[in-house]
Amino acid sequence: MTVTWEDLGWERLAAGVGRCRLPVWDCTAGLVVGADAALVVDAGSNLGEGARLRRAVRELAGHRVTHLALTHPHFDHVLGAPAFAGVEVFGAVGTAALLADGREALRADAVAEGLDARLADEAADALVTVRHEVCGEWTLDLGGGRQVLLANVGPGHTGHDLAVLVPGDPETVFCGDLVEESGEPQAGPDAVPSRWPAALDRLLDLGGEDALYVPGHGAVVDAAFVRAQRDALAARFGVSR
Repeated sequence: MTVTWEDLGWERLAAGVGRCRLPVWDCTAGLVVGADAALVVDAGSNLGEGARLRRAVRELAGHRVTHLALTHPHFDHVLGAPAFAGVEVFGAVGTAALLADGREALRADAVAEGLDARLADEAADALVTVRHEVCGEWTLDLGGGRQVLLANVGPGHTGHDLAVLVPGDPETVFCGDLVEESGEPQAGPDAVPSRWPAALDRLLDLGGEDALYVPGHGAVVDAAFVRAQRDALAARFGVSR
């Protein structure tokens, strides 16, 4: 019997493109399937969550995961990454050093947010290396005519924000936590508020009016939602256009 996206709790967005909303923190993980490669966008909050994602992706794609893109270096998006050992890992410039040197901070943040300390320790100790850092834009060829654009659009939510544009009908933009739908966008100590509205303008330039915008948390939104969030953040932080 053919396994569908819905059978595994995933939302199909376009041909070969989908996402799931992970429990507890409502964090999004994405999938883009090519003819002979599969890209996962974000990895969840711990090794067990990452392993479950990898198994689901194998069923949906029909072949192994080859690429992992981390939209930003927060624990709920990266601590599942060790479950993807052996794949090509991408992040915005600066992500590699931050993950290598900031394991204790990630672990502490995860525990403070409610992750079991044992799970946080296990994931932080085993973090994968970001081998490919995106400065501007990077095109991945996943085979069968499927190309994906990785774009360093930040800083904004963090100092290292990466977006993933998937051409198609419709186009899909994985936004990470630059966009949030299930709550107000969170601006922690690593946020760069003065640059955040410009990062959202960059997302809108990438996707255009008819794209699907996939937030780091919450339901898929449209360009009007992103624009409204951009204006709200500009007002919140006193940033002029």
